[in-house]
Amino acid sequence: MDMDMPVNVPVDNPNADTEWQAKRGSQKPPSPTPIIEEALVEARKLAHENRLEGKNIDELDELEDEEDEGFLEQYQKKRINELSAISQTSIYNQVYPLQKAEYSQQVTDVSHKSFVLVLLTSSVGNNTESVLLSRLWSELASKFGDVKFCQMRADLCIEGYPDRNTPTVLVYKDGDIKKQIVTLKDLNGTRANAEDVEKLLVDVGAVKQNDPRLHREKAPIEENATGIRQGRNGPAVDEDDDSDWD
Repeated sequence: MDMDMPVNVPVDNPNADTEWQAKRGSQKPPSPTPIIEEALVEARKLAHENRLEGKNIDELDELEDEEDEGFLEQYQKKRINELSAISQTSIYNQVYPLQKAEYSQQVTDVSHKSFVLVLLTSSVGNNTESVLLSRLWSELASKFGDVKFCQMRADLCIEGYPDRNTPTVLVYKDGDIKKQIVTLKDLNGTRANAEDVEKLLVDVGAVKQNDPRLHREKAPIEENATGIRQGRNGPAVDEDDDSDWD
């Protein structure tokens, strides 16, 4: 081979990108704006449809001047039917103390028709978390009568059970333990309240998320002389201030 012979080496067309862009013309990626607007419309629609969720019968009565009479009457009937159904299934309504010999019958067997929550408490009377959860247990048992709340000393239920693991909550359904919580670390610790346990009930499916019995804290809105509304836990909001998000 003649080393002096010129060799044709392929060279990329420097105008290739420009030509490709020219072929595409002025095409632009689709704007996300219509998608966002559609999502906002759907969100507003759902918010409007669910605006009465969580309101009790007295609160619904107060809305007579604000809501369509026919719609409000229909919704009130729906809520009354829901409460009636809950009332019919509320057959427990108290905390049931357990003995080891009857554990299977009172817990495992019953869990085939209802959720059963077992609270295993400390054998030491000054265990703060056990005392706190025992008090909440009584409150919630009377409130959610369709869920069976049981209680037993941990060492009498499970021989040698470490006291440091109390209180322990066992959630039974269909003969199995669906969830186990050891101490209150997952329930807001020593600051645990009824609302924290209610969240547990919703999470495991023992109570529906829209159950009218659920505790709902509503922050009051105060309005001062300047026309600015101040939420208890939020920043001031000036209703006359024009939004920059048009």
